[in-house]
Amino acid sequence: MGLNISKLPNGPEMYVGEGFGLTQIEKVIGMARANSIWPLPFATSCCGIEFMATMASTYDLGRFGAERLSFSPRQADLLMVMGTIAKKMGPVLKQVYTQMAEPKWVIAVGACASSGGIFDTYSVLQGIDKVIPVDVYVPGCPPPPEAILDGILKIQELIKNEPLRRRESAEYNDLLHSYQID
Repeated sequence: MGLNISKLPNGPEMYVGEGFGLTQIEKVIGMARANSIWPLPFATSCCGIEFMATMASTYDLGRFGAERLSFSPRQADLLMVMGTIAKKMGPVLKQVYTQMAEPKWVIAVGACASSGGIFDTYSVLQGIDKVIPVDVYVPGCPPPPEAILDGILKIQELIKNEPLRRRESAEYNDLLHSYQID
């Protein structure tokens, strides 16, 4: 019997034969990483309440492989920054980010984390991308749970398609260096 090409639902393309399937290891690792996210919630205000609703039974973030919340940066791979971040908290946020192991991703949830929101003042950080790199922005003030779920789906898509060696690339190191992260 010859090989045929098939695709598992939400899985990598595979060459399937009698009793075996062949695919690329990069695609399998990407699928495994995308479906086993360990988020670290960094919530400071109303966006945190919306995140709690997203974790609850009605929306159930666990359906997307992100059920195990981690409150230790060393055990998390997704930093979810939600709410207003004061400038004094910028160094703390950066320290949390640097304590996370690679690979790691960041979602800015809500207008305040993305751009300072309505708080255009001297004390509020005008977007967390001033101190750490951000992968996905979730708009809203506060964003509804559906928007947070959409952000999780976007980060899963990014994780699935990320090359294994991207974190070792010169471009990635230049990005971290631009944030004074070494």
